[in-house]
Amino acid sequence: MRVITGTAKGRRLETLAGNDVRPTTANVKEAVFSIIQFSVEDSVFLDAFAGSGQMGIEALSRGARTAYFIDKSRKSMETVKRNLDAAGLSDRAVTKNTDTLGFLSETSERFDIAFLDPPYRTGLLEKALLKTSDVMNKSGYIICEHPIDEKIPDEVGNFAAKKNYRYGKIAVTVYSHKGVE
Repeated sequence: MRVITGTAKGRRLETLAGNDVRPTTANVKEAVFSIIQFSVEDSVFLDAFAGSGQMGIEALSRGARTAYFIDKSRKSMETVKRNLDAAGLSDRAVTKNTDTLGFLSETSERFDIAFLDPPYRTGLLEKALLKTSDVMNKSGYIICEHPIDEKIPDEVGNFAAKKNYRYGKIAVTVYSHKGVE
């Protein structure tokens, strides 16, 4: 797993071994950043359920002002921190070793882009979507990675699903504010 482009282009990132982590594939990551490419610069990015942190690191490498990395797994957060150090991006990162739903309930930060990729088929995605919609800027995007057969809502808070992309067994759904086209 490598950073695709930007200041950390080509940097190899570490991932956790085992079945507890399911890193976003390179083609899905590339597709996500193709979708949001003009919105990343100077954004505040949320990498919820961060795992290895590759999505937030990619955002920082492409010019995001700040990225928040949230994961309740201590091992995941240790991996995120090592990856941030290796990519030279720690100075623009906020890492929180905590439950994502709790973080979203308590934060006063507003996000421009949020990437949600919780463990599949646990009900966490729908819960996180609702809480994420409350902490987004009006011009923001919520991006969800999920199995194609997992139904997620068309609308959540003031956000509506605008696009749905399929990559094999994986779907990426992009939400934006109902009042923004």
